[in-house]
Amino acid sequence: MRVYLPATVAMLRDLVERGEFTPVGGTGFALTPALRESYASGDTEELEYSAMLDAARASLRLLAAEDKAVPRRAVVSVDVEDVKLRPDLDFSVVKVAGAVPAKLVAAIHLDTSDAEDAVREAVEVIDAADLGDPDAEFALGEAEDHELAWYAPQELRFLLDLM
Repeated sequence: MRVYLPATVAMLRDLVERGEFTPVGGTGFALTPALRESYASGDTEELEYSAMLDAARASLRLLAAEDKAVPRRAVVSVDVEDVKLRPDLDFSVVKVAGAVPAKLVAAIHLDTSDAEDAVREAVEVIDAADLGDPDAEFALGEAEDHELAWYAPQELRFLLDLM
């Protein structure tokens, strides 16, 4: 199953160093039966994109908890078999058991530098947006308007060196 794991740049550096990725709380996002049922229409690619956006939003929460975080949303896409569906948490939420070896990483999704100001602002208001504050939701939307860039796993080391 393709699972989208929220991350930060610091966590990506750790992935390169350790050769494995440990998702916070084992939490990931995927095209689950509950996510598919929540949409009236949409093909597999569109629904997987929705799960990836859920992971990107979760990345904002990780950034809020990290000191001196690089203000870029990051998502690690992995192909794993051992996942537990958690529709009680949200439609796309899954739990992954333990660390994921680097060989199972399918892609890295990361904001480009032009998104940094919007991401920085979204990190500040993520909780208020969850509580329905319209200004905070607007700021969150500004960050989410930036498309995440796609990188092959073998590009990660070079990408981080350039940052």
